[in-house]
Amino acid sequence: MSYPALNAYLERLATGETPSSSLRQSGDGEVQGHIFNCWLGSSFLPIRELGSGTITAYAGRVRGVTEEDRGLPVWTYLDGAASDDESVALDRLCRTLHAINFFRSEDLGARTLHLNVHDRLLSAVSSNHGMAFRRILDSLGLPLGQIVLQLPAVNARQNWMLNYVADNYRRNGFRISVKVAAAIQLPSVFSHARVDAVRIASLHDATSADLTNVLAQAAALNVEILVKDDTPALREAVARTGAQVMVQDNAKRGTERLAA
Repeated sequence: MSYPALNAYLERLATGETPSSSLRQSGDGEVQGHIFNCWLGSSFLPIRELGSGTITAYAGRVRGVTEEDRGLPVWTYLDGAASDDESVALDRLCRTLHAINFFRSEDLGARTLHLNVHDRLLSAVSSNHGMAFRRILDSLGLPLGQIVLQLPAVNARQNWMLNYVADNYRRNGFRISVKVAAAIQLPSVFSHARVDAVRIASLHDATSADLTNVLAQAAALNVEILVKDDTPALREAVARTGAQVMVQDNAKRGTERLAA
């Protein structure tokens, strides 16, 4: 699918008609961002449907583009931020880069893009982050409905912050995912937050009975489950409940850069 406003912006960026000290376009068309003396680019982890293996979405990840920056995780850049404002700026830059680089590829069709929201952004609850990011995407003509914003795991005392930020993003047209450490935390999420998806960090020690219980709740609420592990207990629970479960490839299995 083609996005005329995005294509026009990329043409202006490539010819220097849109001068920017923080953005540039590489020889293969990738847009890269500059912050904290680092040039950052995008890579994408495939998200596959459990069972069929069909790729339904991608998860955007930041990568260093210079030799000395390659291999550093996003947390390295974010944890280097000296203030909440700088952390928010970096977080938004990463998500903007991923959106531009993802949707400039016409091969992706109607697939979904998952983007992380860093936990330091939750502390800056006074800002309307959803509107700010929406305006960026609107100016480029990009589809908000194909973007899932993944919010970080929080403790019970931070639930109000999570709900505030999630509601702000949702009112601005984004779909919401929340990360949890283990499957047993899903009922707590369902009880206090309205989400479209939940990412379970680990299925360690999760039995078929445990997973059947929480996946049945997810299926009833039409909440998609995203995992990194494909276990026999998970497959048994999915067969019993009919829950929507996706498996995200890890970086070692293959991170994709999307060429123009």
